[in-house]
Amino acid sequence: MQQDGRPQDTEDAGRRTASCACGGLKMTVTGPPARVYACACLECQRATGSGFGYRARFSRQAIASIEGERRIWRRNGSSGRWVDQTFCPTCGTLVYMEAEALSDAVVVSVGCFADPEFPPPAAVFWASRRHTWYDLAEGIETFG
Repeated sequence: MQQDGRPQDTEDAGRRTASCACGGLKMTVTGPPARVYACACLECQRATGSGFGYRARFSRQAIASIEGERRIWRRNGSSGRWVDQTFCPTCGTLVYMEAEALSDAVVVSVGCFADPEFPPPAAVFWASRRHTWYDLAEGIETFG
């Protein structure tokens, strides 16, 4: 917490900092995300240990800094293109991803911002693979 009672990682003058659980890996971005989405593909379920990934896509130009030690695990998506998942080697938190299909973007795990006011997802990818309890709000686009 900051002295004014706000969580450490809230938006401040257009800057947001995503951090792993132990604080060893941090990424600061500027400006609003280009897209906020959830993905219920099996790869995202496994990567997060949850029913879906909650992600925000930013342009590479939005990256203000990346600090700390990191490890990258490359996997192939269902399209056959690679996805690099970047995580903290100490606590294992998946902080951000880069993808062959999104060469000018970085995708950040929204939970790493620790901001309950972060915008909700506007779309759900691989909605057909979501858990049966995962009801979608009206107006959310679905794909797959």
